[in-house]
Amino acid sequence: MQGLLIFRLFLRDLKKQRKRITLTIMAIAWGTISIVLLLAFGEGVKRGLSKAQHGMGQDLVVMWGGQTSIPYQGLAKGRRISFSDEDVELLKQRVPEIETISGEYGRWGASLTYRKNTVSEHVTGVYPSFVDMRAHFSQTGGRFIDDLDMQQKRRVVFLGNKLKDRLFGAEEAVGKSIILNNIPFTVIGVMIEKIQMGMYGGPDADKATIPATTFKAIYGDKYLDNIVYKPRDVSQIEEVKKKVSEIMGAKYKFDPKDKQALWIWDVIEGQKVFDKVILGFQIFLGIIGGMTLLIAGVGVANIMYVAVKERTREIGIKMALGAKRFQIMSQFLLESILIAILGGIIGIIFSIIIVKIWGAVPMKAEWMKWLGKPTISWQIALITAVILGAIGILSGIFPSRKAASVNPVESLRYE
Repeated sequence: MQGLLIFRLFLRDLKKQRKRITLTIMAIAWGTISIVLLLAFGEGVKRGLSKAQHGMGQDLVVMWGGQTSIPYQGLAKGRRISFSDEDVELLKQRVPEIETISGEYGRWGASLTYRKNTVSEHVTGVYPSFVDMRAHFSQTGGRFIDDLDMQQKRRVVFLGNKLKDRLFGAEEAVGKSIILNNIPFTVIGVMIEKIQMGMYGGPDADKATIPATTFKAIYGDKYLDNIVYKPRDVSQIEEVKKKVSEIMGAKYKFDPKDKQALWIWDVIEGQKVFDKVILGFQIFLGIIGGMTLLIAGVGVANIMYVAVKERTREIGIKMALGAKRFQIMSQFLLESILIAILGGIIGIIFSIIIVKIWGAVPMKAEWMKWLGKPTISWQIALITAVILGAIGILSGIFPSRKAASVNPVESLRYE
């Protein structure tokens, strides 16, 4: 009953001050659109960049052999450290905290030919475990390298999607033969399209991948280019890296504390830094949108002050008849919240429409794929609701306190 009365009083004030209240509601709506769209685009950027960052893989450590910088056990510094396939098996057995691991060979300038098309690209030789670690997922109808390919040293190749386009164009590639450095290989899969932020040796989309055993048999490489591994628990990554350094140090006779002996790219640490940067970016956008909404809240407060002034006699009569202080305050407070809610609903509806329209735009340009599409998540809805509620309360609390402090006797003489 009390809520219905307050709504009727609000409608009465709306008729009296239609232009002023309408402009205030639109200001709230505009502020809501600002904060929702800024947070939605921030969420889109976060998801787009996060997808790009995970394009190389998630929770990885990439390790290259370096050069010793500390004399150790009578051995001089400056010795080169190079990995072999045996090191992959050694770490797999000695470090149970490692979930998956793979060695990687690489060769630049390999010639790949299909009919009259010839390209020169980067060829890598890897293990089957590479598929999940380094996000080498195949398009429908194909596959990645498996254990049988490794055991039998099969001449099969997995193509990056852009490399496939340069060789085959729109033609289907899986099952076809290509010539890799004068040796026939069968295409077993094509990588799904992905955006990739972190990389080494160039984008995965431009690479040709073959079994590590086949690579070694063809090129005769004695040493791996690098080793990639993924820990079971990312919270133990420092312990895992320390253990790996100790095991490799014991085998190759270098001080485990020698930072130059092993070159380590901790992708996990980079992900943590990235998450903090994105969080800061979202907070910054939220503050900008919140300030816009706060300015609109000042308009609500002004409207409520005017309402208090114009209804001074009404307030005095109610208090003379026994109305309590909290009843007077709640009336004006609820009216300010109602204005904030109406403006917020209008703003959210328009925001959803804008996001839907933007989301329907095809993301053909590369920069659009990186930025992602604006997304209204439940977190954004919750943040917006909290801010709108706070604006409604803050813009109504002071006018309502002024209304509750009116002297009934003096208010009856108010003109």
